Amino acid sequence: MQENRVSRWYFGGVSSSAAACVTHPLDLIKVHLQTQQEVRMRMIGMTLNVVRREGFLALYSGLTASLCRQMTYSLSRFAIYETSSWVPLEVNDVVFPSSGFTGGFIGTPTDLVNVRMQNDVKMAAEFRRKFLYNVHPSEMCFLEGLRKLFSGASMASSRGALVSVGQLACYDQSKELVLATGYLTDNIFTHFLASVFAGGSATILCQPLDVVKTRLMNSEVQYGSVSHCLTETAKLGPNAFYKGLVPAAIRLIPHTVLTFIFLEQLKQHFGEMVIT
Repeated sequence: MQENRVSRWYFGGVSSSAAACVTHPLDLIKVHLQTQQEVRMRMIGMTLNVVRREGFLALYSGLTASLCRQMTYSLSRFAIYETSSWVPLEVNDVVFPSSGFTGGFIGTPTDLVNVRMQNDVKMAAEFRRKFLYNVHPSEMCFLEGLRKLFSGASMASSRGALVSVGQLACYDQSKELVLATGYLTDNIFTHFLASVFAGGSATILCQPLDVVKTRLMNSEVQYGSVSHCLTETAKLGPNAFYKGLVPAAIRLIPHTVLTFIFLEQLKQHFGEMVIT
C-alpha cells in the first residue's frame, strides 16, 4: 500500500484566485480589446492608454469582482471535477464539460460585474458606473432586474465547458504523457509543461465564445439576444471573434500555469491523505 495526497474540493478556487491576483491586468486589457467596436488599438497601446489616463492601479480595476468570480466559477468547476476524479474514464468525459458548464452558470453574476468594472475606466467620466466595491450586484438587480445578472449566462456556461475540457482534461493527459516518457518526475517543471499545453488548448477553444460573452455582459441595451450579438459581431468580420486573442493567451496561459502549480503545491503539502 502507498500513501498519496489528493486535492481538497476548495483547492481549485484558492489556486485560481491566487493566479488571478497576478494575471488580472492582462484580463482587463483583454476585455478592453474585445469591447472595442472597431479595431483601433492593440495590446500595448491599450495598456499605455489606461495607465496614462488613470494610473497604474487602474490595471487592477475589478480585482475584487475577479476574485469573487474565481471563488464561484473556478471553485465550482474544480470541486465537481475533484469529487468525480475517481469515477471511470468514460464518465469523466462527461464530468469535464459539465463541471465547467455548471461553474460558468454559477459564476455569471460575478463575471458580469467583473467585465463592467474593468470597462468603467475607459468610459467618459459622466458615463462611468463608478464601482468602488464588489457590492453592486444587488444594485444591478434592483435597477436592471434579476435577469440582467445572468446576461450572457449561456455563453459563460458554454465557455466554462470548453475551458474545463481544455484545461482539466488536457492538463491531466499532458501530465501523463510527460511522465510516461520517463525523463521527468512529478515535479514543478512537469506541472509547468502540462499546464502550458492546457492553457494554449483552452485559449483556442473558448476565444470566440469569450468575445461574445464579454460583449453581452458589457451591454446594457445594445443586444437583444445572443443571436443578435453574434450577428453584430460577425458584421465586423471573422477576425472579430478572435479579437484580443494575444492578450487572452498571454493572460490565460500564465493563469493556467499558476493555477495548476499552486494546486499541485497545495495538494502535496495540505492535501487529503489517501491510501492506494
